[in-house]
Amino acid sequence: MNASILVVDDEENIVEILRSNLEREGYSVIAAYDGIEAVELALQESPDLILLDCMLPGMDGFDVCRRIRRELSAPILMLTAKSEEIDKVLGLELGADDYITKPFSMREVLARVKAQLRRIDLTEKQILNDQEEEERSHLIEVGDLAIDTEAYEVSLNGKQIKLTLREFELVSFLAAHAGQVFTREELLEHVWGYQYFGDVRTVDVTVRRTREKLEPDQGQFKYLLTKRGVGYYFGKP
Repeated sequence: MNASILVVDDEENIVEILRSNLEREGYSVIAAYDGIEAVELALQESPDLILLDCMLPGMDGFDVCRRIRRELSAPILMLTAKSEEIDKVLGLELGADDYITKPFSMREVLARVKAQLRRIDLTEKQILNDQEEEERSHLIEVGDLAIDTEAYEVSLNGKQIKLTLREFELVSFLAAHAGQVFTREELLEHVWGYQYFGDVRTVDVTVRRTREKLEPDQGQFKYLLTKRGVGYYFGKP
């Protein structure tokens, strides 16, 4: 079954260009032209991926991202005409998986769409592989933190923590290699799984966002740790 993509932009010509190229690649495209319609269609259609413009009438892209992320875990790629770092960081902090700055090339858009959908496909295949390998342990426990790589769940002191797919993949990857330090570039390669077009700030934002959910004491981290000047690692039990 072809992946479905929700394209959200108030400029009809951009929507049609994206629709034409995405359908040519075999994707099913749903279009929305304002923020309110985008939220309604996203919750109604549950698309596999969302291309979301930041500047929208009715409700801006950041509010749309926040609303959608409460209900759906589908990858969200923000489309922005702004080059300021604050806009990119804000989108990532609200749960977006990536951003693309306008004007963009269709080659770049298609590459990122394929990469995100491939990540989902690989994730689903990994779940099936885990189920077939019953002897393989799927539970990682570090202190009060429990990571179930089969159910894709993380709990702290027995209470389930709601993470996005990207946040879960970051935590489970680092926890599986507890004590080993990874640079931002290495994390982009292992967790994001493709040659990243943007900058490594994406890793910092995702780590900070995940820490806010996992670390009870924000003054003294015990799980997601920083090796100054190098990168990040997971604290050993």
